[in-house]
Amino acid sequence: MKAQLDSLMEAAGDAVFRLDRQGEIIGFSRRARELIGTDAELAGLPLAALVAPVDHVALKSAIEEAIRAARPTRVNLRMKTAQNSLWMELQLSAYAGESQDTELLAVGRDITSQQETEERLRHMATHDALTGLPNRSLLSDRIRMAMAQSRRTGKGFAVLALDLDGFKKVNDALGHPVGDALLQVAAARLMDTLRDIDTLARVGGDEFVAVVPGAVSEAELQIIARRMISAMQQPFEIQGHTLYIGTSIGVAVFPEHGDSEVKLLAHADTAMYRAKETGKARCVIYSAEKFTQPEHDVSLEAAMFQAVRDGEFLLHYQPIVDARSRQIMGFEALMRWMRPGTGMVSPAQFIPMAESNGLINLLGGWALKAACVQIKRFEEIIGRPLYVSVNVSPRQFRNDQFIDVMNDAIRLSGLNGEQLLLEITEGILMSDPEHAESLLNAITARKVRIAIDDFGTGYSSLAYLKRFPIATLKIDRAFIKDLPRSVKDAAICNVVISLASHLDVNTVAEGVENQEQLDYLAKQGCGLVQGFFTGRPLPPQEIISLLEAEQAAREAASGETVDEPA
Repeated sequence: MKAQLDSLMEAAGDAVFRLDRQGEIIGFSRRARELIGTDAELAGLPLAALVAPVDHVALKSAIEEAIRAARPTRVNLRMKTAQNSLWMELQLSAYAGESQDTELLAVGRDITSQQETEERLRHMATHDALTGLPNRSLLSDRIRMAMAQSRRTGKGFAVLALDLDGFKKVNDALGHPVGDALLQVAAARLMDTLRDIDTLARVGGDEFVAVVPGAVSEAELQIIARRMISAMQQPFEIQGHTLYIGTSIGVAVFPEHGDSEVKLLAHADTAMYRAKETGKARCVIYSAEKFTQPEHDVSLEAAMFQAVRDGEFLLHYQPIVDARSRQIMGFEALMRWMRPGTGMVSPAQFIPMAESNGLINLLGGWALKAACVQIKRFEEIIGRPLYVSVNVSPRQFRNDQFIDVMNDAIRLSGLNGEQLLLEITEGILMSDPEHAESLLNAITARKVRIAIDDFGTGYSSLAYLKRFPIATLKIDRAFIKDLPRSVKDAAICNVVISLASHLDVNTVAEGVENQEQLDYLAKQGCGLVQGFFTGRPLPPQEIISLLEAEQAAREAASGETVDEPA
């Protein structure tokens, strides 16, 4: 039996051991000795002597479980070798030996490569690829751990939000490779200013967050911040360039400035922007009393981050109709926030916040894709082409990924490019005309159309109508609400409609609320209108009902009937 067992041991696994019930080695395979790389006698040694101390408890538990349960038990542990250590998966099986004493067969499989791959994947999931720092996901875990420890010990901690001053100019002037190299050096410098127990995470392009346990006094926090600011003010030698940047820091303290991760980050971010607004290269500690921004706004911003996670945002669709026929030609997609327990939050409240804190890129990308997919569903019901109009914020327009997001929306929905109308403001065009012209040309190359929203309320420069590929002018509701009685509003509308006609540009009048306004605009040649009179913003299901009713009415008017069988 022993000879058979020895033969099986050589054939099974990368390393095989026979053990007594106490875990001492009573036999081993030749491959086990080769793997471990020793000439020492193994018989009589406890298997634990070959296992890393950190895994001793796991090995002991597995041996006891294999004997007690009388079924194979698996355990992953690190086995020491002459060179280093290997990850082994051991399968322990109990059996009766020649003397009927309980013995165990431990069949080991080398899983080092598998463990290393899993470790790399875990690291990639929790760390920033460029700097190697924790990412937002791991930062979230560290903040929750810090809160739990703080509640146990009664000692608070600080969250520091950092943004590099002047980084965008470096990136724009010298390109992303130089910018990336600068970020790597900046991250290393910031790490050198912190302790081993602190956490530094990269959460955005040039945005970092530090979690500093035990630091709560203003004096201590200012010392930490001064170290960071000083480290950033030293010159950076990057690829032959001597570069100078700085950093602005905002601080929030747990639990004084927030009792949740979302509030702490929001308040630290608010304080950081205050530091930028008041001179840069300085640290501001959050204070609800001193800041002019009302507390409820900060709380709303904190709730907004949670709302994204909980899926509280939705889209409503307002019909855009032909001014003469009243036929629906398309829809404007309008973002809404349904907050549980509160109801609808005004877009005037949350859109500026989303633009400020960067959530607009996430929300805007979702809205663009969802609207394109939804308009395809509307088309199937009405049986003819429609278009969808989607607002694009300044921050979205400046985002490097915007074209990719737009392309994804078109590809995902199956719409033709001309069925998508992107609404931008005059300010977006005039703040950076060169970038705007390049991006608009890339957009229209995909046959997507551009509309100027709220025309006449911004720069109203006629030069951009010549320079940029504009397809539609949306006449702001401010010029519509007093039509046709207001002579000045009528004159402005007539000029815009005439100008658009001569430039071969469409017009959409916003805020049409009565028959008089509609009749006047149609008579003056305005092509399309939208407003409460022709259709309120509605959720998709109600729009579907509206389209089904329109389709049924059209079929009835055309006399379409289905012959009944004789």
